[in-house]
Amino acid sequence: MTTDRELARWRLRSQRLAASSGTAEEVVRALGAVQAENASQSAWAVATRTASPARVDLAGALVDGRVLRLHVLRSTWHYVHADDALWLQELTRPRVMPIFEQQLQPIADRVEALGEVVEAMLAESPDRTRPEVAAALAERDEELTGQQLMLLLGRLEVLGLVCSGAPRDGEHTYALLADRVPDVRRLDRDEALAELALRYFTAHGPATERDLAYWATLTVTDVRRGIAAVVDRLDSFEHDGRTYWHASGDLPTSAAPTDDEPAGHLLQVLDEMYRGYQDSRWVLDADGVVPRAREAAIGMALVDGQLVAAMKRTLTASSVRFAVRPYRPLRPREVDAVQEAADRYGAYLGLEARVELDG
Repeated sequence: MTTDRELARWRLRSQRLAASSGTAEEVVRALGAVQAENASQSAWAVATRTASPARVDLAGALVDGRVLRLHVLRSTWHYVHADDALWLQELTRPRVMPIFEQQLQPIADRVEALGEVVEAMLAESPDRTRPEVAAALAERDEELTGQQLMLLLGRLEVLGLVCSGAPRDGEHTYALLADRVPDVRRLDRDEALAELALRYFTAHGPATERDLAYWATLTVTDVRRGIAAVVDRLDSFEHDGRTYWHASGDLPTSAAPTDDEPAGHLLQVLDEMYRGYQDSRWVLDADGVVPRAREAAIGMALVDGQLVAAMKRTLTASSVRFAVRPYRPLRPREVDAVQEAADRYGAYLGLEARVELDG
């Protein structure tokens, strides 16, 4: 019998949170994509899954272009491996692009021309920051609001034309995808659906077809096509009225983390453990203590795969402070797990970690 708690612990391992391994590049490739709206906290989302968390790891991959940060899968930022950027865009574009087109409607008559200007600009001088792109457009009497420019660049990313350039002094830049990834990998639609299904259920499993449909902005029909193509490499089971898919041969666990596996995690609420699902997200809350309203906190504390508290991270010059607000009274072991998670995060940042427990 598989319980919600077992499912959550299983996901900790499939997502490399309880079995950290590899480099930042390998983690991003394995997960397929890692939501990266908040660049600082999403960098930790990648690092905490690696064998040796270090800021230079992901930073180096972004400089080299082995990992890109761009809008893909959904109309928000993700880290993706360079090999996966174009085929993921082509697969998910039909349902993501209308979101950008709708929001760009006020300047619809200028969008194509503006895009051509940005492409020419980046071809001549790559690795430009958003303010630099804005200034260059203004010189051509093409002034845009900050939101319009972000949407315009996002649209060019979804078209597979623009991606992240090499960061400059920690600031995001833009470049042409063809320049950053000269040997681009392409898949036809059926190949892409199959690969996405296999990789998602391997690195996010166990999960449902509706979880994947949400994660990649696909129809359930498309997800089922992908599953059917790799069904010999996946296994499934029924739980709580849903069918869960996972990598073939992968087995559930009800055991607590071993001594070399962290019990606690302090993560952004956009982390793949939360945002990587929708249909079965709440296996993270087997006791039903977390309000189901729209999340107000930007962070969360997990212990043994269960969401036990909201978390807010604050950085100072010498410390990182975690304000932790539990959804229920925490047991001493859970408090220790949260503190250990804070210490790991602090070590990664090179800062003293402080936990402020509310209640």
